[in-house]
Amino acid sequence: MNTIVLATGNAGKIRELSALLAELHPGLRVLGLNDFPEIGEIPETGATFEDNARIKALAVARATGLVAVADDSGLVVDALHGAPGVYSARYSGEGATDEKNVAKLLDAMKDVVDPWRGCHFACVMLAATPGGRELIGHGAWHGRVAHAPQGGAGFGYDPVFFDEELAMTAAQMDAQVKNSRSHRGLALRELLRGWPEFWKQARLKLEK
Repeated sequence: MNTIVLATGNAGKIRELSALLAELHPGLRVLGLNDFPEIGEIPETGATFEDNARIKALAVARATGLVAVADDSGLVVDALHGAPGVYSARYSGEGATDEKNVAKLLDAMKDVVDPWRGCHFACVMLAATPGGRELIGHGAWHGRVAHAPQGGAGFGYDPVFFDEELAMTAAQMDAQVKNSRSHRGLALRELLRGWPEFWKQARLKLEK
């Protein structure tokens, strides 16, 4: 009962979230969906980031009997009326990849000047027990869309997310700097403020 499951098979997310959890909650064993191949793909049919996080966390918690943590996150671009939003991972359609998604975004923004390239990464992180108890954290990281990819770290839209305060993209940051600023880090820190009581109740329930 010192194990949780991250409701994702995305290696980048698992690596990033595992590092954050190790920093903020030492001793916790973190597994991912790759450790439970029988679960399969969980359709993200929600209309909001919170809907999708809840769908994934509850499905994994009930399938494994463990506390599950899911996040749903995406890039929200002002000039695109909030797109790609909840469709960030599949923005370029069937067979979407990070590279194809970034290319489609840059094409959509090709005529947009810097003052109007504002955007933010949004994240909702939700922990759920098999019985349906929930804990939720939110995070937002504001910046603008770069004109071309820069940097080789990170994943997703990181190469074109420009942090104006640090004057670099998310893909140019080392992991420690990124985790201290990112939407996912902020959401996790908010989640963990309520974690002690949530974890206590979860352990009591699961150990009965």
